[in-house]
Amino acid sequence: EKQTESIVKALFSDLLNEEESVYRCLEKDSGGEAPSNFDPVVIASRLRSMGDQCNMDFENTSQVVAEVLKGKIEKFGAAVDSLSRSWSNQNPELCYERAFLTVSVKLAMCVAKKVPAMVRHIQLVELINGNSRVRSYIEACGGW
Repeated sequence: EKQTESIVKALFSDLLNEEESVYRCLEKDSGGEAPSNFDPVVIASRLRSMGDQCNMDFENTSQVVAEVLKGKIEKFGAAVDSLSRSWSNQNPELCYERAFLTVSVKLAMCVAKKVPAMVRHIQLVELINGNSRVRSYIEACGGW
């Protein structure tokens, strides 16, 4: 749970381009080797890369997403869950849990562009930690 919090802080810091002295600009780590120590910046960078690869057009998906992009952040969790289920159902090779992480980051990135003041209000830590399937998936992969 604490690791997720650190990762989300690094991700939001990058999305908002602040606190660069604490969280350096996110960069991809070199190679595919597993780091010996937990590094939230590297993990946030990987999540951001996953979000960048998401080709969903949030502008035309649903009313709930449209409301989130207008600042109704309380609907963020419902939008992520709905989009994740839909996307993983359409792409059987993509598990729900990975779709969930990708969509949540991509939607947070979209919110950062549309209504940057609302990004800090997204309860992404609680959303990830509160989803038992996603939490189990992260644990089954050996953690972050």
